[in-house]
Amino acid sequence: MPELPEVETMCRGIAAVVGREVARVERPPCAYRPCLIEPGVAEMHRCLHRRTVTAILRRGKRVMIQFDGNSRIVIEPRMTGLVLLTDPPDEDHLRLRIQFRNRSGQPNELLVWDRRGLGTIRWMRESDFDRRIDSRLGPDALSITRDQLREAMRWSRRPIKVALLDQTRVAGIGNLYAAEMLFVAGIDPRTRCDRLSGPQWERLHGSITSVLNDAIAHEGSTLSDGTYRNALNQTGGYQNMHRVYDRAGRQCPRCVGEIRRIVQAQRSTFFCPECQRKSGCHASVIDPS
Repeated sequence: MPELPEVETMCRGIAAVVGREVARVERPPCAYRPCLIEPGVAEMHRCLHRRTVTAILRRGKRVMIQFDGNSRIVIEPRMTGLVLLTDPPDEDHLRLRIQFRNRSGQPNELLVWDRRGLGTIRWMRESDFDRRIDSRLGPDALSITRDQLREAMRWSRRPIKVALLDQTRVAGIGNLYAAEMLFVAGIDPRTRCDRLSGPQWERLHGSITSVLNDAIAHEGSTLSDGTYRNALNQTGGYQNMHRVYDRAGRQCPRCVGEIRRIVQAQRSTFFCPECQRKSGCHASVIDPS
């Protein structure tokens, strides 16, 4: 967390800085664990001073701020990172401030805030991004085709839930949305990839698309810790739509069964044993609405 829907929401929320010219890049005082910032704020300021933001992009779970001169800042929020245009949840965990030249009616700064300090902020040339990051990621989860999804995983002996978290296979899916996708597709999260049928791959691809788009429409999920906020420091709404995630012991929204929690690859997995059977006998697609 944040996963693809939250990062996409951040990107859309900060789109107003496109066309803005950088006046200053600075690192506010912070007494907590420092985020990784490369190549360092002083160098970043030198490289970006008077550069113009040309685009806001997303790759998997990363926010990318592109500048003229073929460079970009790549922000990986990881557990608790936020990218904001307004006052942060608090000033204590503010990690980076990019100030823009004054323009009436436009945002004057972009902020990176991170409670736990696990996120990364990197300035790099386009060629470095292609080599160091892009080439190591699988197709983006919002654009991956059914055939790409199947070919990326069909020979793996890993459980499908674990495989979906592998960013080298498909970029952007995390623990929360993987559970929701598998419920919608009617697939047991423990099923090995090499045992999924063609129709199951078809349903899974459809559920990836529908769950992600629905979550983006609701501006992501703000969980009980309240950490995730959009670019205007407001909560998301998709947490109210969760079917299985963090609902262990509650009744399945589709049947009379009970949501169960197990641990896979040291991560919690939530599913309905009745609706998500390994045999696929209860595998009709669940309406995501």
